[in-house]
Amino acid sequence: MSEQESDLANVDTGELEEEESSAQIDEYSIVSSPNDFNTRTINSFIEEGAIKIPPFQRNYVWDRRRASKLVESLILGLPVPQVFLYEEGNNDFLVIDGQQRLMTIFFFAKERFPRKEKRSILRQFFNAEGGISPEILDNDEYFEAFKLSLPTLPGQQKNKFSGLTYSTLGQYKRQFDLRTIRNIIVKQVSPSDDDSSMFEMFNRLNSGGVNLNPQEIRASLYHSDFFDALFELNQEPKWRELLGSADPDSRMKDIEVILRSLALREGTEKYAGSMTAFVNRFCKSSKSYDETKVSQITSEWQWFMGLNRLCTRSTYQAGSSRFSPLLFEAIYVASLALRDAGRSLNEINPQWVERIGKSRDFTQWAQEGSTKTLNVRKRLEETHKQLSELAG
Repeated sequence: MSEQESDLANVDTGELEEEESSAQIDEYSIVSSPNDFNTRTINSFIEEGAIKIPPFQRNYVWDRRRASKLVESLILGLPVPQVFLYEEGNNDFLVIDGQQRLMTIFFFAKERFPRKEKRSILRQFFNAEGGISPEILDNDEYFEAFKLSLPTLPGQQKNKFSGLTYSTLGQYKRQFDLRTIRNIIVKQVSPSDDDSSMFEMFNRLNSGGVNLNPQEIRASLYHSDFFDALFELNQEPKWRELLGSADPDSRMKDIEVILRSLALREGTEKYAGSMTAFVNRFCKSSKSYDETKVSQITSEWQWFMGLNRLCTRSTYQAGSSRFSPLLFEAIYVASLALRDAGRSLNEINPQWVERIGKSRDFTQWAQEGSTKTLNVRKRLEETHKQLSELAG
């Protein structure tokens, strides 16, 4: 499987991507300002939380050789790619593109390099203020010494920086500390009620050879207590079973399915033909959710997972060989609507799901143009009607 493909081979991700290449682009007013932060400033900002590396972004993936080449380039004064930051507030920036470079600088300055087998859980140790605590950095279970590993070309002497650490750079330490990286800070001025321009802008950026998808950008822009809970919901054993994938998707397609379901659960009154924009608005509003609201959403998700105790990875396939996000979100919304009306279900019968997914009344609204307003609303209405009848 290529790096650009989703890990969720059993999920019809095409249902999620239908509008990504054809969505209309609005007109925006965006302010962008270039800055040159030296490495000492970058490390200080990460430690103090001014620059945040969201814990839900992809893991740190560079090996020691690639990280060492970046450090060498900085010492020698060679140019390195610029970094993109999103200004969330005054002196409050989220890293959109450049995580690997910034974290390499941070790790080298701390003289600690993350062990490959532990990187998936390191994100748990990123606190709300950014950075990693000294206790974790000093723990050899998670980190090892960061000594530069640079190749020696045939017939040449050993690279003079190979084997050095930050503290043993000698006369080159100041060069590393004062070397700058160009960063572009962007902020949307208008429209003022959303950050949707960021999706258009960063969909056109290339991060390590892979274009950021809408969900990866959402994860960076809308960090909140709700998003922290969202990543916990994604680990629910029954949910992983329904998807047919034990591990979370590296491109966050599974998170996107959850978000779509939760957003549609809130109602489609403001839906206007773009699922991306609809989910974006939901994510932005979720930043203000208090503990009670987050707890309610979590409880509803866990209740629905409980209803699916008889369901398996083949249940939500709508007659195909892959999990159907459209069918899942429709059943989710319908189940909660029935509970709201006082008709709480005891379980989801897999045969009900299969019947709905294969029915003409559902499939006619789930074909091409599935994100059009009429198709979305009709799909939800028909699912609610059928599930109500099947549940008796």
